[in-house]
Amino acid sequence: MADLFTPYGSNHEAMSHGDSMPLAARMRPETPDEIAGQRHLLGPGKLLRRAIETDRFSSLIFYGPPGVGKTTLAYVIAKHTSAYFVMLNGVESNVSEIRDKIAEAKARMTLHGQKTILFVDELHRFNKAQQDVLLPHLERGTVRFIGATTENPYFAINSAMLSRSQIFPLEPIPQQEISKLLRRAAADVERGLGKMPLDITDEALEHMALKADGDARKGLTALEVAALSTPPAEDGKIHITLEVAEESIQQKAVRYDRAGDGHYDTISAYIKSMRGSDPDAALYWLAFMLNAGEDPRFIARRLVICASEDVGLADSNALRVAVAAARAAEMVGMPEARIPLAHATVYIATAPKSNSAYMAFEAAMQDVKEGKTLPVPDHLATPTRKKLARLRGVSAEDTTYKYAHDFGEEHYVPQAYLPEGRVYYHPTSNGLELRIAERMQHLRDMSEGKKER
Repeated sequence: MADLFTPYGSNHEAMSHGDSMPLAARMRPETPDEIAGQRHLLGPGKLLRRAIETDRFSSLIFYGPPGVGKTTLAYVIAKHTSAYFVMLNGVESNVSEIRDKIAEAKARMTLHGQKTILFVDELHRFNKAQQDVLLPHLERGTVRFIGATTENPYFAINSAMLSRSQIFPLEPIPQQEISKLLRRAAADVERGLGKMPLDITDEALEHMALKADGDARKGLTALEVAALSTPPAEDGKIHITLEVAEESIQQKAVRYDRAGDGHYDTISAYIKSMRGSDPDAALYWLAFMLNAGEDPRFIARRLVICASEDVGLADSNALRVAVAAARAAEMVGMPEARIPLAHATVYIATAPKSNSAYMAFEAAMQDVKEGKTLPVPDHLATPTRKKLARLRGVSAEDTTYKYAHDFGEEHYVPQAYLPEGRVYYHPTSNGLELRIAERMQHLRDMSEGKKER
């Protein structure tokens, strides 16, 4: 297999193909600042950014979903370091070819003093023998190695290679970053579609950016298909509407205004379906929102609120499930985030319901807002307050706090915690809250019995 690329730079072989190259290839970034997304790796002061700028790295492994810039990042590094760039594919390459490239790299360094970056795409496809061939040369620095994989390297790559490499996870590119990239590609005269008389509506472009689902290549390919397959209108312009965008990326747009009534109506229906114990309706509205591009973190926040407000003490585990789902969704990202969100949705919808804790707090808050400020009872106050109370003639017994754990097996002793006998919390008999209701009644009975004696 011949080298796919000559030394990266102005004589890059692939660039000689000009407009015959796919748009995604022509728009490939040339500097770290042009790369869409990945600010966690390439932002100012970040480790990978420093390693590229100072040319201080040996072996790197990038992993992440397709279209997030793994190969692009390797190109940018090669150009920045003026290294000779050799690309192999984990599916097509063999041990003999790897050895040939290593030998060429040695000769290149000896004769021309030029470093070689060996980039292996789909690194997880390399078998153990292929990986083992590379190891001594990574150790000696014969080549500067960059691998790219869509699989978790800690499972797909052998430990010897992992120990010699720095691992960098790449994330799906945010929708707004893809949107900027598409606009730039549409306007770029030299590398993009700027020579074409394009008229692209905002909703068409945003639909392609949304349905690219974090994959820049997918978004650029859809834009190119739309531009090349749409005939000019009578005014001479190529009009790319939402309908054209839907066909180009092969996904229909869902009518859902994330900033308007559709957003609020749908999330309202979702919450009320869970509150109403209808898991089927709740799952539908969840699917509708995710398909329309709603931020899964927004949905997760509503799940947590609903678990506490509507399920509450009837099943406190619902809150733990909701929080765990929110953390899981944040960790794995879309599209997998839909799985823990669906899990929590069904749990909350089918759980027994009680809003007693929420309503109790609202009642207490209402009293506070209405100015019904109550003093802290003397026996609950600080030692200084207690001394002042005694100087006012309050008895020692009335200023003595009773430590509940010192009283009986139930660790309970009747004493006033509010100066007035107000009751805010009224437990229901739903789910596990029934046990709370029974215990509260038992403690009240104990207090009444104490008073009678």
